[in-house]
Amino acid sequence: MCPFCDKKIDKNTSTCKNKKGDILNTELSRTLTIAEAKEQYDENCKNILSNKVILAWILRRTVKEFAVYSIDKIMECIEKPTVSKVCVNPGLTNHQKITGINTEDAVNEEGVIYYDLRFFAIVPKTQEKIRLIINVEAQKSFYPGYHIETRGIFYAARMLSAQLGTEFAIPNYQNLKKVYSIWICMNAPNYIGNAISEYKIAKEDIISGIPDNVEAYDKLSVIMICLNQKKEDQTNDSFLKMMNLLLNSHISAKEKKKILQTDYHIPMTIRLGEELNLMCNLSDLVEEEAREKALKEGHAKGHAKGRAEGRAEGIEEGKITTLVGLVADKILSVDEAAKRAGVAKKDFLKYLH
Repeated sequence: MCPFCDKKIDKNTSTCKNKKGDILNTELSRTLTIAEAKEQYDENCKNILSNKVILAWILRRTVKEFAVYSIDKIMECIEKPTVSKVCVNPGLTNHQKITGINTEDAVNEEGVIYYDLRFFAIVPKTQEKIRLIINVEAQKSFYPGYHIETRGIFYAARMLSAQLGTEFAIPNYQNLKKVYSIWICMNAPNYIGNAISEYKIAKEDIISGIPDNVEAYDKLSVIMICLNQKKEDQTNDSFLKMMNLLLNSHISAKEKKKILQTDYHIPMTIRLGEELNLMCNLSDLVEEEAREKALKEGHAKGHAKGRAEGRAEGIEEGKITTLVGLVADKILSVDEAAKRAGVAKKDFLKYLH
């Protein structure tokens, strides 16, 4: 089924018959596997965050240089949006988004790293350029074998070293621009909940006497934004509530748009509206693909055991396996998965272990 218009999709062309869904469905034609759908879902999150109004909310709440300014003023300070490069895959929509500076850093003998979003922002008071990175990380584990804040420091350090030859030349180190690496960590563990922390360079006197020239060393800052939708009711911070709403794949696009407009006064542009629709539809598509795969496996197993009892048992096992996978990938909560499996939460937890 086409996730945009509920019409059947031609499996030979991966397109739908409804003209209204043709263009968007063409962009989804590569989501024939769960893995590809998940990848496109992650890309969709980055596209949503690249909207200037969303970036302005993030900057006002996390970057001290913008804390006193209105959302409209901050939007003016973010570099002028440029038309994105034409996609490699022919036929994909050419959206307007903030592309900013190159999202790749290639420093001699340091290797190449890629940023999710990177752009310039101008501080109104000083007219100083601040180079920023925003990274979106939706990981199964909050600690994927390393501390995310350590990776953030590495990324920020690379943004500093990459300025040599572009923003400053030795010995003019005073021209070095300040950098921020802002990490949005979805599905933070319950013991963290919804929180924001900053990691930065600070002066500490061992023997006092050296003047404190903050602007000389305040060049690097890592911001960690942790989101936990299950703990949303325990925070009164409007920014964290807005971010949880924005990136919640289980709230309908219609409801999400309404709340963003009425509660947060975020204008619903055509682009932002389409991307919110796409997020919800991709989430449904991932789950539908997983469910269909489980049903096919269940049917095959059922035939091996017997046309009646075997099929029922096989389908049920496939369903449980699918739900366990969706929970592991943070697409469904344990409560929602247990409900769909028709078992108590404590019984479903046994499958996870």
